[in-house]
Amino acid sequence: MSEIPEDLKYTKEHEWIKKLDSGDYSVGITHHAQDSLGDVTFVELPSVGQDLSKDEVFGVVESVKAASDLYMPLSGKVTEINEDLNNSPECVNEDPYGKGWMIKITGIEGQGFENLLNPAEYKSEIG
Repeated sequence: MSEIPEDLKYTKEHEWIKKLDSGDYSVGITHHAQDSLGDVTFVELPSVGQDLSKDEVFGVVESVKAASDLYMPLSGKVTEINEDLNNSPECVNEDPYGKGWMIKITGIEGQGFENLLNPAEYKSEIG
């Protein structure tokens, strides 16, 4: 069974989002998503400072099996990208909720963070 941390919110497209102590939010893909993709070989991410809308494609994950778009869980401005993924895309497979995070965003207050899927809802979504 896929790991589903209790302190995150999820999307039906298999992204996770976590509120950080700094007030920013960290975004990545779920264990289920990386497991379905297989060995990740490349991650394309947006530029720092880019404004992105909810459900907009913010990047691509390529694996030995397929390429998959990454979708914004909420609108926000990119404050940081995980540069480590340029040289070590396998971090997405090894630690999708830790070292495999993808972007950090700001400016999503009042956008419905609480309306994203909770762990139980995401678990039932992936069966």
